[in-house]
Amino acid sequence: MVPVRFLLLIQLIALLNGYGVEARIRRYKWEVKNEFKSPDCYRKMVITINGRTPGPTIRAQQNDTIIVEVTNSLFTENIAIHWHGIRQIGTPWFDGSEGITQCPILPGTTFKYQFVVDRPGTYVYHAHYGMQRDSGLYGSIIVGLPDGESEPFAYDYDRNIILNDWYHNSTTEQAVGLSKVPFQWIGEPQSLLIHGRGRFNCSSLSVPSSDPGLCNTTNPDCFPFRLIVVPGKTYRLRVSSLTSLSALSFQIEGHKLTVVEADGHYVEPFVVQNLFIYSGETYSVLVKADQDPTTNYWITSNIVSRPAPNTPPGQGVLVYYPNHPRRSPLTIPPAAPVWNDSRPRMAQSQAIKARRGYIHTPPAVSDRVIVFLNTQNELNGRRRWSVNNVSFTHPLTPYLIALKHNLTHAFDQNPPPDGYDFLNYDIYERHPNANTTSSNGIHRLNFNSIVDVILQNANTMNPKNSETHPWHLHGHDFWVLGYGEGKFDMFNDPNKYNLVNPIMKNTVPVHPFGWTALRFKADNPGAWSFHCHIESHLFMGMGVVFAEGIEKVGKLPSSIMGCGQTQGL
Repeated sequence: MVPVRFLLLIQLIALLNGYGVEARIRRYKWEVKNEFKSPDCYRKMVITINGRTPGPTIRAQQNDTIIVEVTNSLFTENIAIHWHGIRQIGTPWFDGSEGITQCPILPGTTFKYQFVVDRPGTYVYHAHYGMQRDSGLYGSIIVGLPDGESEPFAYDYDRNIILNDWYHNSTTEQAVGLSKVPFQWIGEPQSLLIHGRGRFNCSSLSVPSSDPGLCNTTNPDCFPFRLIVVPGKTYRLRVSSLTSLSALSFQIEGHKLTVVEADGHYVEPFVVQNLFIYSGETYSVLVKADQDPTTNYWITSNIVSRPAPNTPPGQGVLVYYPNHPRRSPLTIPPAAPVWNDSRPRMAQSQAIKARRGYIHTPPAVSDRVIVFLNTQNELNGRRRWSVNNVSFTHPLTPYLIALKHNLTHAFDQNPPPDGYDFLNYDIYERHPNANTTSSNGIHRLNFNSIVDVILQNANTMNPKNSETHPWHLHGHDFWVLGYGEGKFDMFNDPNKYNLVNPIMKNTVPVHPFGWTALRFKADNPGAWSFHCHIESHLFMGMGVVFAEGIEKVGKLPSSIMGCGQTQGL
């Protein structure tokens, strides 16, 4: 447990930095347990928080302290909860990454997370143990400005929506298939959820069930999500994606979406018909209820960047008050974007710039450049994802503890490679040598150094195929310096970086056969995961760990100990 005086010190620092308001302590008590739910009409066992999925929304103001007491009431599974987008300044042990910053929370035990939300914006929380996020353990974090402060855009009402994809197989079944020889892919999702609600076609079941409750379209759990609006009013919709696999397009029939926030940072406003959103991203869009108020309108999500002909679109309804909430729109749902046309997705990525008046100018140059080549490989006959031909594996002892206590035998002390054979590697072809290696080594960064990361996409083990990968960095925000198609040119492409008004984010896509360039300052002492936010890809090794300023990390709480070599510390 972190002493209250330590949290008060963090709040004092925030006050001295000019925030000048009284911070609050907000307490939550959660019970995590298994329950049977039917979010898409098909009944399966899910993981709930206080009986709900999505879980409760955390609402706070900038510089508040959040205290969440989590009781693990699962019968046989450990858990850990990551506070996605919260930088954990001064509390790296509460990042919630099992194997990185803490030992897991065992069944029957209670763990207390305590941290300060230092920036306003839209964030999420979710499981970070195995692939449990896919089982429903997730929710929203909404951080408002201090009293008396206003945002650079106006709206009447504030709502949040979480988008997800949904599988009927358990995460354990998926993990077994991914680890098998021969490899068994998880396939495309059975449905898409809009804030925990979707619609699976029960008649498509390959083997009809004798249990009438197994798939029941009259179950209230799967009635469409409905957002009630007042004509003429403007709504701030905080849209988040926590999909396990899918990149999505989100739209509201007949209504334009004005993008104003991304991952907690204000965006120079621009208007879209379809919001392309990738797992781990959060956006705020402004929507004005300015259409014919006598009818209702479709809210839809569709899979892009992957062929998913058997996955029905996510569907909700925008209800104009006082229309009946159960009244369906008179039209058919709007058409989905072409799934394999990456041009509009790349265009949206490139359109996201920091808002004038809220620009954090990046350093002009970096101290270090790391290039990460994303490839699909095999290791001992098993399919893996790799970074620079190294597939990541978790150690038994969390990195933060091993580094702080100098447990040098807890993980490989040799760092993974910082690059790949840039001149000779053909990103458009399946590599003739598909074999990879594995390691749990880490990248050590000089404290306060400026680091560039180039994420390079390449061909998978399937011919002429490259996938979209959303990468998420824990403990930091980064400047998005640029995107490009093809192979990154280390001699010419840096000259095209946006150093004037780049957006800062914590999650960013790498488009098929493309590259994305990031820059961040290694100024947050701790051990931080950087990984693809697709559940199966991280499970298969698509991630790395950065360590910085370990000597500046305070005394670790005993609550994060208990596994690997931490026993007895």
